[in-house]
This record gives sequence, structure tokens and C-alpha cells, in this order.
Amino acid sequence: MTLPVAERWFERRQVEAGVTLLWEPHVVPLDRCNIWHVRGRDRDLLVDSGFGICSLRQAARDLFGQQTIALATHSHYDHTGCFHEFETRVAHAAESRSFLADSAKSLRVDSLSASFRAYLERVGYGLRSEYLITALPDAGFPLETWEQTGASPTWLVDEGDVIDLGDRAFEVLHLPGHSPGSIGLWDAGSGTLFSGDAIYDGPLLDELPDSDVETYVATMERLLRLPVTVVHAGHDPSFGKARLAEIALAYIESRS
Repeated sequence: MTLPVAERWFERRQVEAGVTLLWEPHVVPLDRCNIWHVRGRDRDLLVDSGFGICSLRQAARDLFGQQTIALATHSHYDHTGCFHEFETRVAHAAESRSFLADSAKSLRVDSLSASFRAYLERVGYGLRSEYLITALPDAGFPLETWEQTGASPTWLVDEGDVIDLGDRAFEVLHLPGHSPGSIGLWDAGSGTLFSGDAIYDGPLLDELPDSDVETYVATMERLLRLPVTVVHAGHDPSFGKARLAEIALAYIESRS
């Protein structure tokens, strides 16, 4: 199978003052995570770093003009591909040992187990292509031998810790269920939540090897009490309080 060469790998748009969304349109929806860049007065924040097919830091070099704190909402490979490109790497302690182990070793769909592919089909993430990407970043890209570059966190955080950018600060919320160390970032002043995969407006995955349904339900109950204005999630479009409630309540009902 011959894949076309993409004109560019990353797309981006500014969603609000100081917040830029980046994404990889040629990664299949299952693994196409939202990459959030938040501009701060003293330092910047990167929330998740994509698949790692090519350099995020190089492609978006105009955004990375000052110190950048790269935070991984969890260790799953679709969120950590360019984690290694940043000196300050933040994650929850519960998953600190998973970052190297969870690195992607192949782009072939058939490298995923048959049972996992069946699960994805059942929840709505059916994989119809041969590869996890639909184009190449350049003609010389090693499609068949590519492996993700893993990197361990340099700063472990837990519930209540603060990421301070100088003019705005984010409280770390531990939101397990999808994975043991899933975290969100909460800005109480603006009601903004960067939620990672704790909640997003798409098929929620809770049958992964490190998932826990009972814990996930508790996380959803907690999110229902959070006075959010906007949720910038790990996948799919951002949404507000009303949609958060719909997603969380539907999940709780489906698991009760």
C-alpha cells in the first residue's frame, strides 16, 4: 500500500486568547489527540504532544519561544509522541513507569491484537485502513520500521499540585478510570478544564488493560460537580457544562 505525502503534518487554530489547538489530520481518529499550547507570561504549557510521527517542536517552532512545560494527561502513546522533545516533562506518579513501556512500536493496524480491534469496532473506532496514519510526513518516512521515541517524566504531580505560568495557574486534578494516572488541569478563575481522556465527546474507552470502570464512574461523578465553563478535551471538539453533564450521566447510566 502506498500512502500519499502530506503537504503539512500539523494543523492548528487559536481557540481563545493564548490557547492554540494543534492536531494531526493524517492520524486515524482513534489516535488523533488534541494538542493544546497555552501561552503564559513567564512560561508556556503544552498539554499532550501527539503521536510523534514528526517533530512538533520543529513544526510549531514559532509557539515555543520560551520555556515550555510539557504535560502528559496520561501515558497512552497517542498523547506522548513528542514528549521527549521537551526538557520539563510532567505526568502523574501513578503512570510514571508506563511511559517507555507504552510507546508505539508499529504503525500497522494488524500489530494490534484481534481482541482489541474487535473492541474498537464495537465502541465505534473501527479501523478500516492498513496503517494508523493515512499519509506520510515526507517521502523518506520509514513506514514499516518506525517506532515512537519514548521519554520518562521529569516532574511527577498529584492531586492539588499547581502548574504556574506566571499570569495564570492550573490545579492538577487526578481523574483516574480511563487510566490510573489520568489527570486534568483546572483553571477555576475561567472555569477551564483540560481533561485529557478523562472525558471527551466521543467513544470513551474503559476496557483497556489499565482501565477501571468503578473508578471511572467516580471520576464522572466528580466532574458533574465541577463548575466548568469550557472543557478542552484529549480528543474531539471542546464543549461546555451542559454537554459535560450529558456525557458523564450517559456513562454512569451505561455502567450502573
